[in-house]
Amino acid sequence: MSNVYYKKYEGNDPKTLSGLAKELFEYIVKHENLKLEKKIPIKVHFGEKGNSTHIPPKSYNGLIDSLKYRNIDTSYIETNVLYRGSRTTKESHIKLAKEHGFTQIPIIIADGNSGEEVYEVEINKEYFDKVKLGKAYDEYDQILVTSHFKGHGMAGFGGALKQLAMGFASRSGKMAQHAKLKPSVKGKKCISCGICIDKCDVDAIHIENYAIISPDKCIGCAGCIAVCPTRAISNDWNAENFREKVTEYAYGASLNKRHIYINFLTNVTEECDCIGQQMDTIAKDVGVFVSMDPVAVDTACLDILQKNENEALFDKGRTSLEHAKKIGFGSLDYKLIEI
Repeated sequence: MSNVYYKKYEGNDPKTLSGLAKELFEYIVKHENLKLEKKIPIKVHFGEKGNSTHIPPKSYNGLIDSLKYRNIDTSYIETNVLYRGSRTTKESHIKLAKEHGFTQIPIIIADGNSGEEVYEVEINKEYFDKVKLGKAYDEYDQILVTSHFKGHGMAGFGGALKQLAMGFASRSGKMAQHAKLKPSVKGKKCISCGICIDKCDVDAIHIENYAIISPDKCIGCAGCIAVCPTRAISNDWNAENFREKVTEYAYGASLNKRHIYINFLTNVTEECDCIGQQMDTIAKDVGVFVSMDPVAVDTACLDILQKNENEALFDKGRTSLEHAKKIGFGSLDYKLIEI
């Protein structure tokens, strides 16, 4: 059984959230006698351009202050996204993060300019023998993994597990989680510029009337998506066993690490913060949660949200939690402690 600590929250004040997150972080460090590393980055989601319900940057000030008080070197850390948007490449990703106000500390994009910087972790589970993560994550034994607990169309919910899985994965790792997902070309948009050919490391693309991607050669790195100037290359987002694969990637991202997990169960929306538009909230704010166990903290958030709002809300996400139990990852049993 894992401990999950929480503080109730009502309102819409980033300063209050900042204080709660700081208090919970310092509480778990003291009461679980945690040894902190000299370098601890904060894993965040900067929110897609146009999204306003992601966790606001001022909510992290307390955590930043607490780390700096302990002389711990910190930064924001994130990976590029798989789809085309403002967070596809390092330069545009950092630009958007700063536009959204994430300017307090340096920003690290863990998988390089366009997702090419990778390191692998061997896990030998049901769907993956190895997982592919952003290379910079390998430099840290401890990360403060902060997550906005909300809905997600494919995962059911997005919390600590998805933050570990998609948030730590390189571009090729994100592709792997989306089953047999590989890019395809919309011929009417393609201008036959050849930029995708230059980007492809396995010679999987050639030009006929437009760019053609060989499914036999393509390794699903999605680099061509990142560089296409006309957005002619895209993905079919169908996925097999997506939620189980998310769990296995989360397992790999946490393996032999001592991460600390903070979930913000506030501004709950039906879809995730990758949606670049205004979204309505669908549940009342609950609070901030912290644990050393990502499975336990997600389970606690889902349980209390369903109890308060709707027993079926985000329920398909339980597939990820059940798979965690199957592969011996974390605990579905938790002790919820209000402080």
